[in-house]
Amino acid sequence: MSENQKNQNGEVKQEKSDSNHGGNSSGAQETTRQDSIERIMMRKQKVYQLPRNQKLTKLSMYSSCQANECRCSGWKTPEENRHKDVEVDYCPDFAEECRNPNCKHSLETHIQHLGDITEEQMNELLGAIVDVENLYMSMLRETDTDTKKVYAYLFRLLRQCILTRTQAVIRGPLGDPPFEQPSISKAVTNFVMHKYGHLHQAELDSMTDVAKTFLHCLNHWNFEAPSARQDLVSQEDVSNYKINYTRWLVFCHVPAFCSSLRHFETSVVFGRTLLKAVYQYVYQQLLMRCKIERDRMPPEKRIMLTQLPKFLEALKQEVVNEDSPIWSPNFKPTSSLLLHKTKRQHEGSSLSGTGKKMGDAKRYKKESDCEDLSDDVVARALKRINDSNYSSRAEVVFPPNAPRDEAAKAEENRREIEFHVVGNSLTKPVTKQSMLWLLGLHSVFAHQLPGMPREYISQLVFDPKHKTLALIKEGRPIGGICFRTFVSQGFTEIVFCAVTSSEQVKGYGTHLMNHLKDYSTQRGIKHFLTYADEFAIGYFKKQGFSKDIKVARHVYAGYIKEYEGATLMHCELHPSLIYTQFSSVIRKQKEIVKELITQRQQEVQKVHPGLTCFKEGVRSIPIESIPGLREVGWRPTFRAQRTARPLEESADPDKLANSLSGVLLAVRQHTAAWPFLKPVNQAEVPDYYDHIKYPMDLKTMNERLKNK
Repeated sequence: MSENQKNQNGEVKQEKSDSNHGGNSSGAQETTRQDSIERIMMRKQKVYQLPRNQKLTKLSMYSSCQANECRCSGWKTPEENRHKDVEVDYCPDFAEECRNPNCKHSLETHIQHLGDITEEQMNELLGAIVDVENLYMSMLRETDTDTKKVYAYLFRLLRQCILTRTQAVIRGPLGDPPFEQPSISKAVTNFVMHKYGHLHQAELDSMTDVAKTFLHCLNHWNFEAPSARQDLVSQEDVSNYKINYTRWLVFCHVPAFCSSLRHFETSVVFGRTLLKAVYQYVYQQLLMRCKIERDRMPPEKRIMLTQLPKFLEALKQEVVNEDSPIWSPNFKPTSSLLLHKTKRQHEGSSLSGTGKKMGDAKRYKKESDCEDLSDDVVARALKRINDSNYSSRAEVVFPPNAPRDEAAKAEENRREIEFHVVGNSLTKPVTKQSMLWLLGLHSVFAHQLPGMPREYISQLVFDPKHKTLALIKEGRPIGGICFRTFVSQGFTEIVFCAVTSSEQVKGYGTHLMNHLKDYSTQRGIKHFLTYADEFAIGYFKKQGFSKDIKVARHVYAGYIKEYEGATLMHCELHPSLIYTQFSSVIRKQKEIVKELITQRQQEVQKVHPGLTCFKEGVRSIPIESIPGLREVGWRPTFRAQRTARPLEESADPDKLANSLSGVLLAVRQHTAAWPFLKPVNQAEVPDYYDHIKYPMDLKTMNERLKNK
């Protein structure tokens, strides 16, 4: 690397160093960040515009020698040209030898494999080389040990990707983004609705802008290294912050400058743990920044800055409050906020045209034709059902079949069985009880799924990315469902599902699955996918799974594990259902409907006196005037007059005759048509025509058709 290149590099470290020394209290941080990104992009554009031979020379410095048994990892500039820069004016001859004494092969030998590379692929590799050189200089200048290790890891990763011409993918114990749900962005959105949802639309929009400003600052913030955090007291806090700081460097900070790595926004992939760890420092720095920059801001921005301190103080209370609703995965605005929102929407829609209003009025009028029952009627039915002596007549004759999970639910209510979600972890301590349960679940899966290798079961059950819903009875696991949730894809993969043989046919399997459905819907997951063997398909069908996959293939392809001879099945979850109570709710609804029908039958069993108006000479009366008709639920129906659609055959008599002839022929040939083929013989049935005044048969119909 030439001196000129060294001067151009180190942008990542320079930005981070400037912001740390200068503090986050001014606009210098954002300016420095943008300047660094612009310098990197300008350098990349300059490299992209080099002649092809100079580009190949640049690539050769990061390409393995293609000669047999040569281990040289990149062409080295000859000694006499070391001061020259290939990005400026140096374009060596392809016959020049590598300076490495163990190589001595020509430049051409290092680029033999790049002969068919396209211009786009070449620019992509050159961009990665610029990123590698920036990371190298950042690594040299970094003083913090933890940060230096991260830079070194990313440097080696990108270096290897250039050698193999592959896309950089970060895998390992850090996990995959997002790391926590709900995210900071989602929680701040919840906070705005929770705290300011009752305000008028203009005020709510203003607070939304303040929230966006806060998230923007957080996304561009440079967090302190763990070694500089003296305020972290417990070892657990230090460990958690160190993990999150490393994740932030790898997925958020460095990728903002190295486009070869996939970039994520801090507020989208991190949650409460990181925000709680950094909030106090960010809070103080932002308040200081508000005081310094208030007078320099334009008037419209100045109003926002005056609201920011109040916003930060209110948000601080929710960050430290363990029971704050904004961090709930199932956060929903209160009914009063929903009413305010509906009112605002109504006020906004009142300014629109009247055509839409008329359409809505028609729709509501149509929906209101169905009369709803009053609360008193339903309350009386519920009281009757809850009566200890209640039993419907239908149940006496036909006793209801109990749901499959009824016995399991009863045992859970008596605390004879318990359900726990357990899993291994590399970042948090795992309790001894959880580890014992995982070992027990491993034994259950291994015994009930003999086709699965024990090593494979161990790999998944103890994998930190997988969790297991355990069914505990008498202190030991008797069944469970091992699963992995792909939050970014919106589905959960069910890997293993088993109940020990001695405890089967008791409804445990159904109740297990219902618990997992509730666990998933609470975390925003709406789809289950699994590969079921021929013996498990029946079970999964009973749990609502289907072979009709309603998830696009690109959503799950490459994520879930595929098994030979197994069938992919899918189950769609409804977020408003509580699956562990679903069967009870349905049964209760059926009982209410039956009781309401019984009550209505008792009401309409009244005998009304007959109609006497006809004896008085009245020829007709309206239907609705008949006593008792409305009481049984009759309502007048208004049907629109339907205009007949003219058939094509009716316009042409010959076409109509041909069509009817075909129909008549089909009827005559029917096996049951023999009694109607010809007129009834009066000699055989003397009084037939006395009773049948207008006889008809297929022979007569055929003659009429011939005569048109």
